[in-house]
Amino acid sequence: MSDDEAPAASIAWRLTLSGTPQAHGPDARAHALAPRDAALLAWLAAEGPTPRAQLAALLWPDVAPEAARNALRQRLFQLKRQLGAEIVAGKTTLALADGVGHDLADAEQLLEAQRAENAKLRGTQEQLARDLADLQKLTRDVSKSLDDRLRNLEPQKVTLDGKEFSAEPDERRAHDAAMAALRSGDFDKAASALAAFVQRHPSSGYVDSVRFWLGNALYGQKNYKEAISVFRAMVTAAPTHPRTPEALLAVANCQIEMKDMRGARKTLDDLIKAHPASEAAAAGKERLGTLKG
Repeated sequence: MSDDEAPAASIAWRLTLSGTPQAHGPDARAHALAPRDAALLAWLAAEGPTPRAQLAALLWPDVAPEAARNALRQRLFQLKRQLGAEIVAGKTTLALADGVGHDLADAEQLLEAQRAENAKLRGTQEQLARDLADLQKLTRDVSKSLDDRLRNLEPQKVTLDGKEFSAEPDERRAHDAAMAALRSGDFDKAASALAAFVQRHPSSGYVDSVRFWLGNALYGQKNYKEAISVFRAMVTAAPTHPRTPEALLAVANCQIEMKDMRGARKTLDDLIKAHPASEAAAAGKERLGTLKG
């Protein structure tokens, strides 16, 4: 047998190293372990066979190597004498003797199990966090979608031509579609849509402006007689509307197109008298001068 081989132990010892350091012999008697002995045994239990010189340097780092080896030799002798058994075997390489057990193996298993459980918990927590984030995003998306739908069903505040009012969603959509047709120059489509709006929503806040633009669409169709009727209806219904002066000027333009110069002069006179400070009145004066000439 070489000097590094541990002799077979005929006794069983159990080392308690994770709590109060103790060595329990075959008779179950507990032997208290000095701190340095406990450190030595714990190292061998955790790391396995270790060169004697390395152990000496670990346990006595502040002394010369020879003195450290001597100190280790003395500790091993005292430990054997205290226990009445040799629980550390080997010469140049030291290890726990056969038959010597310890609780660090159990502790390591428990620690490894705890690490595995912690990793599992972290994975579960991360998944829960992802699920929560997905649920929060879904909730926000659903809430936004619901809000958008409700907004499409609820009356909206509208400001048009200096007038503020509430409009139902279908009113707003019908008005916007009709105005889009007018802006595109499709007078036939615009006139039909604007006339339908007036019939369907006679009390709408849009209706005065819609009548004005309906008159313009009819003018674009060269339907001057019907345009005059619509413009006059708008002037009668909303004499203080900001577009009323423009409506009167438009009536005069229709009359001019119909060669009704007398009617045009009267309409322009009425415009200038009723709305003298308006831009339409200034344009009416120029137009009236042309007619007189």
